Amino acid sequence: METMLIQVTNHKAVGLIHELEELHLIKVLKENFTAVKPKLSDKYKGIISKAEGKNLNEHIKQMRSEWNNI
Repeated sequence: METMLIQVTNHKAVGLIHELEELHLIKVLKENFTAVKPKLSDKYKGIISKAEGKNLNEHIKQMRSEWNNI
């Protein structure tokens, strides 16, 4: 037996899934399951160095000041 995690993209598929379950071809383990998404800060932590981050922040500040001067 295999366990699969699927995402239903069309509500009509839910009915088909329940029909397959009634035919004892599959077993629905959980419904309305939402995956736990990591926070963006955790996801991207450590991607760039502190020096690169400082340079990026300075560049963003410069761009914003140029935009405000227009």
